[in-house]
Amino acid sequence: MPPSRLDFQLQARASGSRARAATFRTLHGVIQTPLFMPVGTQATVKAQTPESLAASGSQILLANTYHLLLRPGPEVFEKMGGIHRFMKWSGSVLTDSGGYQIFSLPHSRSMTEKGAVFQSYVDNRRILLSPELSIQTQRSIGSDIMMVLDQCIPSTADEKTARKALQVTQRWAARSLAAREDSPQSLFAIVQGALYPHLRKESAAGLVPMPFDGFAIGGLAVGEEKHQREDVCELTAALLPEDRPRYLMGVGMPIDLLEAVHRGMDMFDCIIPTQVAKRGTAFTSRGIVELRRSVYKFADAPLDAACTCPVCATHSRAYLHHLTKTQETLGWTLIGQHNIHFYHQLMREIRASILEDRFLTLYHEKRAILAEEDLDHPVKPPKRGQSSTVNEIGRFELHGSSIRHLETGAVVPVEVREELPELVKLLKAKDETPVIVLDEGLGAGAAALSAILVYEDLAQKQSVRPMHIVSVAEDLDALRLALTHKKIFPWLRHGAADTLLHRGAWKSRFCPGLSWSLSKDEKMPKPNLVLRTFKVAAEHEVQVFEFGAQ
Repeated sequence: MPPSRLDFQLQARASGSRARAATFRTLHGVIQTPLFMPVGTQATVKAQTPESLAASGSQILLANTYHLLLRPGPEVFEKMGGIHRFMKWSGSVLTDSGGYQIFSLPHSRSMTEKGAVFQSYVDNRRILLSPELSIQTQRSIGSDIMMVLDQCIPSTADEKTARKALQVTQRWAARSLAAREDSPQSLFAIVQGALYPHLRKESAAGLVPMPFDGFAIGGLAVGEEKHQREDVCELTAALLPEDRPRYLMGVGMPIDLLEAVHRGMDMFDCIIPTQVAKRGTAFTSRGIVELRRSVYKFADAPLDAACTCPVCATHSRAYLHHLTKTQETLGWTLIGQHNIHFYHQLMREIRASILEDRFLTLYHEKRAILAEEDLDHPVKPPKRGQSSTVNEIGRFELHGSSIRHLETGAVVPVEVREELPELVKLLKAKDETPVIVLDEGLGAGAAALSAILVYEDLAQKQSVRPMHIVSVAEDLDALRLALTHKKIFPWLRHGAADTLLHRGAWKSRFCPGLSWSLSKDEKMPKPNLVLRTFKVAAEHEVQVFEFGAQ
């Protein structure tokens, strides 16, 4: 295999673990691993500045090729001298290829061997996102690390679908490599294969001989259970070259990063640090803190006494509680800044422990607290005789990090989406009539919450039409069960689902035109969008929530 453009140097391996520490060199500096990459989809990390990201220790930011292709467009990056100069970021940048959008926007595209045909949510143009266009766009953006275009599918897909997707990914990888030509930018391949070990081996065997500068594991954190993700991660990491970086895409919570490092991974990205910050959730050395809780109203203490970030040095929990309750943007900014610092500090501690060969000790210490709620202010314990955890309600059970129907084994979708271009287009339309969204099935509320979060984010930037979501569901037990496990499903900390369950309706205090209600009657005004959430059909099929024009 030819030498990597990244000059990857493995520095240490941990005893009794596959954890490793290394360095590699991008076009913008030396990178130390393991590392976490904040997600800046639109050439910006939500509610953060380049200065705060640099101060927190961010080495690489992630941007998305699909979105930047549509706006501002490759020609802007070419004129401005690349993304670094455009966003005033002196560190490194990794660009995703657009493969995740192939998975997450099923009603907005059609698939062919040539690529994915999308309808632009900006101007309705039809665009063929091919491996060649993806690489051409990434070259114009000027990222340090480019990703091949892949076909991402749900991790729980059947074997035939998974094999077809990995074969497409394999062919697209070769085309992406050819499209790079003489660019000095590095290029990573993506191993697919869903949850099938033999398919993961087949995918890796086809990609590893090619002269890629690094390898990623794709198709995880899209429907599988936690133990399944960890098993596939460990298996696939062992198939990848020792002298190349290994990148686990889209993962995850701090505990997930710790587990993945233990299994041999080097690089991670996820929207979680800033996504949960918007709802007042902070990661600390004493567990996960929910700043919406009234226990912090008079808390004249730092968010985390052991943290060295500017937020903890300056602001009290009481102030952050106030900002969260009033939904002030500054709260999102400050808590997000702290969370990003926490992620980077965790990576720094892990790296130091590997270099000093004490990783396993740190692993067991961190594992005991990273997934816990605030240890100093625990949630009120249950009454005597009550179980502290509820793992089964009605016909649904908690199964790892998912919820499953007891009779059929069908898995309830529990992933939220930030990208709903069809909805955004409707909300931006110059029309005062409400957008009606029909949520068929409700499930654990993930689909409806996706729409609510997109609405709230857009309403902070511009005027939008009113929106009312109607969830048609006879069985609310999946939602009830999910609400008892907000640590596993952090997006439910928003508060709307609790109100919906107890009152049958919710209306936003901060976005007057936004509301959500329950109904058992499917007779309602014709919806603008249908949100297919969860159905236990006669053939026991599950439809992952999708947005489609009605």
